[in-house]
Amino acid sequence: MHIFLTGPLQSGKSTAIARYLVGRPEAPGGFRTHWDRAGGRLTLELLETGETLSVATMEPHGVRADRAAFDAAGERLLSAPAGRRSLLLMDELGFLENDAHRFQAAVLAALDGSTPVLAAIKPKETDFLRRVRQHPCGEVFYITPESREALYQRLRSRILQWNKEKL
Repeated sequence: MHIFLTGPLQSGKSTAIARYLVGRPEAPGGFRTHWDRAGGRLTLELLETGETLSVATMEPHGVRADRAAFDAAGERLLSAPAGRRSLLLMDELGFLENDAHRFQAAVLAALDGSTPVLAAIKPKETDFLRRVRQHPCGEVFYITPESREALYQRLRSRILQWNKEKL
């Protein structure tokens, strides 16, 4: 069972994930993304290794994704020992990965695996994001600033149920 949070920018996807992770005895595997606005780059932190990769840069006319950096992150994601993970975090999946086919394959392989995935997904329509949201083991939750508190409580209950089912 996987849980996917989607919704507009600043709706609370990453905040809901962070709230869930507080107090967990085990650190999740996977990754987090972060915009370094001062440096003009998007970084991806691999949680198992603490390694940070620059995967996109701000350009005068938009954002330029670094396909090779995304693909390298995907290879590392797949090579981490899955047996050690109680949860795989993917915060956040978006459109910048469109041409990073090895990264996409790693994400989809993880969704086919037995480790639960908690992911934030941009509400964009790309083939990759559609395949993630439509994965048969996933459940999509749409979050808005108005619904985020109620949704967080619903998710918390759902995740507790999810953890009981794993035992």
